[in-house]
Order: sequence, then C-alpha cells, then structure tokens
Amino acid sequence: MAVKIKLKRLGKIRQPHYRIVVADSRTRRDGRAIEEIGLYHPTYNPSRIEVDSERAQYWLSVGAQPTEPVMAILKVTGDWQKFKGLPAPAPMLVAEPKADKRAAFEAFAKGLEGDDVKGEAITQKSKKTEKKADEAEAASTESTEA
Repeated sequence: MAVKIKLKRLGKIRQPHYRIVVADSRTRRDGRAIEEIGLYHPTYNPSRIEVDSERAQYWLSVGAQPTEPVMAILKVTGDWQKFKGLPAPAPMLVAEPKADKRAAFEAFAKGLEGDDVKGEAITQKSKKTEKKADEAEAASTESTEA
C-alpha cells in the first residue's frame, strides 16, 4: 500500500484551512485518513502551521511520500531537513499575542481622570452636525432678538 502525507481541506469557500494527514494514496482528497499529524491555516498572518514532528519523522522513515505542498510545509517547520540530515532552517514567524483590550481601556481611562473632560465626546463631529448646530444657533439668536 502506497502511503502519502497530504492536505485534507476543511472550511468554507474562500476560507480554507487544512489538516496534514497520512492516508492511502488511492483515497480521495478529503477521504478517510490513517492519522492526522498537523494543521495548516494559510489565511492567518503569519500562516498557522502546527506539525507533530515525532509522527512526521516516523511516517517519513517508513516510506510515506509527502505531496508538494506538504513538503514545502515540512521544509518550513524543519522536519524535512531533520529527516534528510540537513542543517535546520531559520525559525518560523509566530503571531504576536493580542493585547488585552480591557487593560488598554483602563489605562486610557486613568489618563483622562486628571483632566476635566467628562461628558465631552471623544470623536469629532461631522460636517453635517456642525452645520445643523450653526443653523440652530442662528435661529435661536433671531428669536431672542425679535
């Protein structure tokens, strides 16, 4: 039986994500797999790649053939170089952890506590609202004059 390491597509239209699976070469792309050894999310920035290195090394050692996209992923993670005995590649980019929005808001609020800005809008008024305010002010001054 010929075994391949290939990508199994999941997700919606225009939002793909893949599982890196070991499967018989005769099964269809999204068919039954022998084992799942990783994840690949190309739409994230940077792409999310997770590979179980130990299992990938095992399947490569017993003769499983990776497809071209999977080979490129294994080269990025360094598993292909480890299997071939080559020097390791540069480390992968990893997404930075997201900042806590609540902490940022509280820090901003503390900065405003010393100022007497309570009740004032933070966003600027649009031109339409400024024009309406000017018209209302002009109307009120005319009524007081008469």
